[in-house]
Amino acid sequence: MIEHPASISVLSAPPLPTSISGLIDRWHSIGAFAADVGCGYEAARQMRRRGRIAPQHWPHLVAASRRLGIAGVSYEWLAGHRRAAVQGEAA
Repeated sequence: MIEHPASISVLSAPPLPTSISGLIDRWHSIGAFAADVGCGYEAARQMRRRGRIAPQHWPHLVAASRRLGIAGVSYEWLAGHRRAAVQGEAA
């Protein structure tokens, strides 16, 4: 059986991140994430712990995600996760 090339690439692509911590874990280290996003190590660690990324880091994060082939990371995706995290803290 010959598989269609498009189905092979879809099946082998990593799943979209479902959380901020899951997104950050796509980097080989928290230090590498911090360097790509343009923040310090401790700030990056807190982003992962809190489940949200400050909006001033979004442009670097979206660009780094594209560069690393992490699909689905957009301003809309980040805004949705930020909204959910803030609402969770308010509850």
